[in-house]
Order: sequence, then structure tokens, then C-alpha cells
Amino acid sequence: MKLQLSVQKWANAPEPDLRNQVVLLYAFQMLCPNCVNEATPMMNRVHEVTRRKDGIQVVGLHTVFENHANMGPDALAGYIARAGVSFPVGIDRHDGGDDAPVTMRRLNLMGTPSIVTVDRGGTIREKQFGTPTEEWLLRRADGLAAEVA
Repeated sequence: MKLQLSVQKWANAPEPDLRNQVVLLYAFQMLCPNCVNEATPMMNRVHEVTRRKDGIQVVGLHTVFENHANMGPDALAGYIARAGVSFPVGIDRHDGGDDAPVTMRRLNLMGTPSIVTVDRGGTIREKQFGTPTEEWLLRRADGLAAEVA
């Protein structure tokens, strides 16, 4: 399955060019305790390591499936600033048909946090609900980046 994001707006950066990039997609909600306490700090560290490497891109996806009124774009901007998030964060599009947003449904994500690893060809390799170890994620990114397209 190819990665297809449905982003209504990029919160803190222009839309990233993901062509020929290994993508570490971090799906989160800013009021999710595991996201706040574990996953976001880990993804910040992973981004610091991988941004100096050619061909690896960390991307956040704020994918709100509950408590919609408290997690709008202004609140997200505050969260991004407080949490020190410097990787691009897209806001998952809602189409009005379901509480779960479009990309979350398309990828069949179980909840947040979720990590989706994508190879250079745009093919989803893994979807993991919860927070993997930082070491595993960095090894996986390096392995995917070393693959011949």
C-alpha cells in the first residue's frame, strides 16, 4: 500500500517533498498522554538524528478522532511550540463522515500514537500502534534508506 496523506493544512512548515524519501510518519493527538509523555519527545530525538541524513524524513500527522473542540489549529500550534517539534506536522483532513479523519481511516490506524514506516518508493512497510524503541526506529530508517530503489 502506498502512503497517501490527506492533509488540510501544514501546521508549522510547508508541505514536505516526500519523493524518494524514507518517511517516518508519526500519527498523534496533542491530548494523548502517551504521545505527550513518550512519543513526541522520542520523535523529536529521532528527527534530530535523521535530519542530518540524506533521504530520511520525519513527518507528524495530527489525527484527531476525539475531543475535537479542544484540538484545533491554534491549540496545536501551542503544543508544537511547547513540545519543541521542528519536523513538519500536517493536520489530518476530516470529511464529516466519521469521527476518525481521512488518513487515519485510510491507513487503518488503531489509535495514537502510531508510527508508519515508508520506503523510498512510497510503500508502507510497517504500521505500529504505540511507541517503538528509539533504537529500533533509527535502525529501521537506516535500513530502509540503504535499500536500492
